[in-house]
Amino acid sequence: MSGQESNKRPLPSGCEPLCPGCAHRHLTYHESLAQKQAWLEKKLAPWAGHIRPIRTAGPEFQWNYRKKVCLSACHAHGKWHFGLIKNDTVIPIHHCPVHSPTIREAVTLFASVLPKRADFPLAYFAQTGCQITLVVKSKKMPDMSWLDDAVIRAMKTIGIQGLWLHLHPCAGKKVFAKNTWHLVYGVPRSIGEDHRVYGPRAFQQLIPSLYEMALGEAAKFFAPERKDALVDLYCGTGSGLARWVKKDCRVIGVELDGEAVACARENAPDTEILRGKCTDRIPQLNAWAAATHKTGRRLLYANPPRTGLEPAILEWIIETYHPDQMAYLSCSAGTLQRDLTRLVSCGYGIVGLIPFDFFPRTLHVETLAVVQSA
Repeated sequence: MSGQESNKRPLPSGCEPLCPGCAHRHLTYHESLAQKQAWLEKKLAPWAGHIRPIRTAGPEFQWNYRKKVCLSACHAHGKWHFGLIKNDTVIPIHHCPVHSPTIREAVTLFASVLPKRADFPLAYFAQTGCQITLVVKSKKMPDMSWLDDAVIRAMKTIGIQGLWLHLHPCAGKKVFAKNTWHLVYGVPRSIGEDHRVYGPRAFQQLIPSLYEMALGEAAKFFAPERKDALVDLYCGTGSGLARWVKKDCRVIGVELDGEAVACARENAPDTEILRGKCTDRIPQLNAWAAATHKTGRRLLYANPPRTGLEPAILEWIIETYHPDQMAYLSCSAGTLQRDLTRLVSCGYGIVGLIPFDFFPRTLHVETLAVVQSA
């Protein structure tokens, strides 16, 4: 079917035509997967033969799957609007069919109860599962009299467990600052459907069952044993750590975000976790590897941001740590291509490239690269 024909398909109820969020919303489930597969084969052309079919959670996860959002806020014509920005204008997406019902209900609630901008200078509405953060462009705590018993009852009905006010007078392209987080209702942590602890800022894959599938592929590739040593870089809230320690191998994690580290220590309590940039923790990683690795294999799992592996970390992996096997979950085919090129030039071989459709209806696709030393 041509692009023009697919663009004639009616949008689902609640989908805003001007929203820039879902580039594949006019495509069928199989059309979207085919486009992503072809795009990956082009971006990762040197290893196109190693790319496996895209793994998905099934057609039923095309809608209602997004449980984490960060929406811009605009107050106009006496109403709050939450959505994405296009041409410097906030496009409201209060009823977005990609969002989970909890997010749609929470957005509708807060749009109706928050005071006008002069009294409550809201910049962003952010939600992670059952935790909500209102980012306010102010140094001072605004009047919170709107947070009355009726609003609290409504939040409880929706399933909201924590409401935070984040005072960030410089909020703009950078949504969050390090400090001035205030819990104004509920509890600071929640437990997700994967039975792991998370907080309001925690990075989470949008479809936990699919992420467990990705971790399962890495675990199957590693087949870790007691005598093996495994480094988990950019370990987040510890989903991977919790899986690796069950295999009884020796494990260490590194994560920059303080909240994620706190959650990881709850999710994988028997694991050593270093807080900080991965490059800044190279001395500790070297000391740990020297003390821990006597026999067995050296394994490495990495789930970096879109910028890919930090150059110093990539050099440490190649020149110092020398992993026997590496699993690298990438959210950018561009930086993955760059990093794999360097690894291959140093003697590592690509065993497989496994794509995952964590963002149905969008352009995005993530790829698990499994790599073996020569």
